[in-house]
Amino acid sequence: MKTRPSSLESVTCWRAKFMEAFFSHVLRGTIDVSSDRRLCDQRFSPLLHSSRHVRQLTICNMLQGATELVAEPNRRVLETLASSLHTLKFRHLLFSDVAAQQSLRQLLHQLIHHGAVSQVSLYSWPVPESALFILILTMSAGFWQPGPGGPPCRLCGEASRGRAPSRDEGSLLLGSRRPRRDAAERCAAALMASRRKSEAKQTARAAPATRVTRRSTQESLTAGGTDSKREPLPPATSHEAPGTKRPPSAPATTSSASASSSTSSSKRAPASSAPQPKPLKRFKRAAGKKGARTRQGCGAESEDLYDFVFIVAGEKEDGEEMEIGEVACGALDGSDPSCLGLPALEASQRFRSISTLELFTVPLSTEAALTLCHLLSSWVSLESLTLSYNGLGSNIFRLLDSLRALSVQAGCRLRALHLSDLFSPLPILELTRAIVRALPLLRVLSIRVDHPSQRDNPAVPGNAGPPSNVIGDEEIPENCLEQLEMGFPRGAQPAPLLCSVLKASGSLQQLSLDSATFASPQDFGLVLQTLKEYNLTLKRLSFHDMNLADCQSEVLFLLQNLTLQEITFSFCRLFEKRPAQFLPEMVAAMKGNSTLKGLRLPGNRLGNAGLLALADVFSEDSSSSLCQLDISSNCIKPDGLLEFAKRLERWGRGAFGHLRLFQNWLDQDAVTAREAIRRLRATCHVVSDSWDSSQAFADYVSTM
Repeated sequence: MKTRPSSLESVTCWRAKFMEAFFSHVLRGTIDVSSDRRLCDQRFSPLLHSSRHVRQLTICNMLQGATELVAEPNRRVLETLASSLHTLKFRHLLFSDVAAQQSLRQLLHQLIHHGAVSQVSLYSWPVPESALFILILTMSAGFWQPGPGGPPCRLCGEASRGRAPSRDEGSLLLGSRRPRRDAAERCAAALMASRRKSEAKQTARAAPATRVTRRSTQESLTAGGTDSKREPLPPATSHEAPGTKRPPSAPATTSSASASSSTSSSKRAPASSAPQPKPLKRFKRAAGKKGARTRQGCGAESEDLYDFVFIVAGEKEDGEEMEIGEVACGALDGSDPSCLGLPALEASQRFRSISTLELFTVPLSTEAALTLCHLLSSWVSLESLTLSYNGLGSNIFRLLDSLRALSVQAGCRLRALHLSDLFSPLPILELTRAIVRALPLLRVLSIRVDHPSQRDNPAVPGNAGPPSNVIGDEEIPENCLEQLEMGFPRGAQPAPLLCSVLKASGSLQQLSLDSATFASPQDFGLVLQTLKEYNLTLKRLSFHDMNLADCQSEVLFLLQNLTLQEITFSFCRLFEKRPAQFLPEMVAAMKGNSTLKGLRLPGNRLGNAGLLALADVFSEDSSSSLCQLDISSNCIKPDGLLEFAKRLERWGRGAFGHLRLFQNWLDQDAVTAREAIRRLRATCHVVSDSWDSSQAFADYVSTM
């Protein structure tokens, strides 16, 4: 099947892995089952036979496979998947039609609400389709209602027999009690109102397209949306029963709510609501493209690919959406609370929801970010959240508000947060402080910002206020952090801010700093002193891509720490200055440390001389218990490695564990390298590779 598992993946059962890959290929049609008479046997179903081994399913492009899985002949396959599947992944999604989204709705309902899926991951979606993205989010959060014309769920019918009829997603989000809305919800209301008006104008000018590309947030949340040509019914009143059924011909209350909202806001704020909001360019372009594809017919597939690749170059809508949202929010600030918006979700109406949500390279528009934040505010079953390169920008403040609201919910389980982006309106240390303050029960926090940004306006419309109100200058309360990973943009970082986070994290066991730069070695020493005084349970410490050439005394201070079990100095230029004096001091510190188990030194230009100096750590007079050593990318040659192996044999040390030798110059003398590795394998487990050292010519010249 030409399937090669990732090197990072640990395969425990190759038979199950094969059957899982076989299931995916049969489902997508990349394996021709008609070519094998055993697979064509009518008494045998390849999908059913392999479905019980599937733990992870990936849906790609135009949602291929979703329609097949929900078809009646594959009912047993779907029932088996509901009990075996744990992870659902979406990769490289494109624009989809209504039928495919309806199939996906049924599939997610079966696998998440009535199944065992606990993780949903989205990868590489440069231009997310609003309706599809919000559908996946709301279904993952536990909401569901059959789409227009869709069959009712028999499992829901059996479970809800004898109870009052449940309300659909729109009723959940537009409840009759209408609690007070915050700024983010009012902004979402304005975006939805403007989007509906633009849709109504386009519907009046042109015939409806056969394929719907994007719908508003409200239409996606309310199962089938609303028909702009019908006359809306009055909104539900507070004395109307929540589960009251409306006639089949009656549209949802969204349109009427929009009309009343527009009337109310126009009376109260005529100046700000008089201009008609411009339709979003992203929606207009997507609709135009789809209409063009419908007319062209046979060129649809090529146009889809063109859309997917080249529409990214013209993406300027996020700023315009934010502009529209801010203007509309100003118009709605003084309006009646019953104006259109997204009230607090009622957890009692939810189905089962997932515990892990991951979004990798999925740009979030203001509308999508508002929807995500609104769902997060009461998503108590969520245990791990990953937001990687989503272009949040100023929406990070809304995310902080939703996380703060989630943390005070009874039963909140969020314990791991992974956040990375190109830019952030907040400095990374201030953002870390805000997250730790908002989620005091968080156990794992990984945060990375690649570039400092001056473009993002830190002001947040509504009640969020300026950054000082969001962040606060007071001391951080004690938290439950056990693992903290931080990737810094270029520029000196204020050591006191980092120290304040470390002081409040008394349970910290693992700390990783990537590309951190401090104004002086004294600032770095202040951080290390804080670790020694306040983080007594710290076991693993990692530094990557940091210039520690002038911090040799601080490095020695770390190596003498008797609480650390593993230290990593990756590409830290340790031996760039005074190597002849620093290496003996470093070896002496390690020989007296009996608690250090692992030392990782990749990319520090250790060379043969440095490797032979490290060999003294394993001498007879050493009390070191080092069992893992990583000396990858250190300009080590075969003769130096052979001498290192001989010294270990001479001292008679037993097997000390693992030795990593990746990307060293061992190809210069293959015979000597093989002999050195053979001798080392009698002492430790050696992990190496066949690397072409000619690529490292520049590094070689710098060490001559």
